[in-house]
Amino acid sequence: MGSPLFLFDFGKPKPTTRQVADLVKAGGADALSDATLRADAARYQEVTCRSALNRVKGMPFEWTLNPYRGCTHGCHYCYARRYHTQFELGSDDEFASIIFVKTNFADVLRRELSRASWTREYVAVGTATDCYQPIEGHYKLTRRSLQALCEFNNPAGVITKGPMIVRDKDVLADLTAGPGCSVYISVPTVDEDAWRLLEPGTAPPLQRLRAVRELADAGVRAGVLMNPIVPGITSKPALLERTMKAIADHGARFVGCNVMFLEGGTRDHFMRWLSQEFPHLVEGYDGLYAGKYARTAYRKEVQNVVGLLRKKYDVNGRNEPDDDVGQGSKGKGQIDSDVDLPPDQPIFEF
Repeated sequence: MGSPLFLFDFGKPKPTTRQVADLVKAGGADALSDATLRADAARYQEVTCRSALNRVKGMPFEWTLNPYRGCTHGCHYCYARRYHTQFELGSDDEFASIIFVKTNFADVLRRELSRASWTREYVAVGTATDCYQPIEGHYKLTRRSLQALCEFNNPAGVITKGPMIVRDKDVLADLTAGPGCSVYISVPTVDEDAWRLLEPGTAPPLQRLRAVRELADAGVRAGVLMNPIVPGITSKPALLERTMKAIADHGARFVGCNVMFLEGGTRDHFMRWLSQEFPHLVEGYDGLYAGKYARTAYRKEVQNVVGLLRKKYDVNGRNEPDDDVGQGSKGKGQIDSDVDLPPDQPIFEF
């Protein structure tokens, strides 16, 4: 007869992220035997976390929340690809096919927000990997986290490419009306050819812009990040203008923009992808990206054009600041709106 203690055995505890990294280091990705394979062909490894709030440096904010690591959106330029190496995983296919789910995330967050030492500082949600990638529909960790922030009257911002965010417009509206909340929907371009190549697992750009409209209509301060501008691919002035016009047409309260930056595993992955899809651009990229950022003069040129387009389409109203959250420098160049743009010339001079 078995021990009665087995009646209370609900299975082995979920590993921590550190334990997962040790497993992968010892046995490769195949060592994640408990990861669940779902219909999207990605494997989901449930883990526990000791903390939810994460302090960061060098950003326009000091605290972030990321309930997932890895992202099935699979954007080839994604700066978060390099973070997967922290788990001894690759920044190529494994970034988009092995996703870590912090199942206790919202509970840990509530505990941290309730501490007497917490001073309700602004928190950015979804900065490392997308908090509204499709698996959020199952786990609802992002929604539960937003509810906790709302309950503790804590200001927040959300960054995503996922139209699923409209599911949570009730909580976001309460946050906006209360402690304050801004939603940043990433739409780098409305060109469908560029979208399919650069962001293979994401929703179409116009679907994301419809989410902006729905959130704005619900009272949420929602805008767009044209992040990142990818030199030679999404950087034609005519394409930038088409994107800005679509953003304005969908009621965005603000728009921010930065040029792609390349660092670590992200750089390695992107340059391999570029050599396959756009081999004629590789030499130019080698000159443009001597470091992780594109040359300063190039970034200023892009910011100037975007500044002109902001002004032309009046996306950032008189009472709205210029929001530049995300990659690269925070320059906000603007030039005279009467200047004509060359319609098909890429801003891409080496």
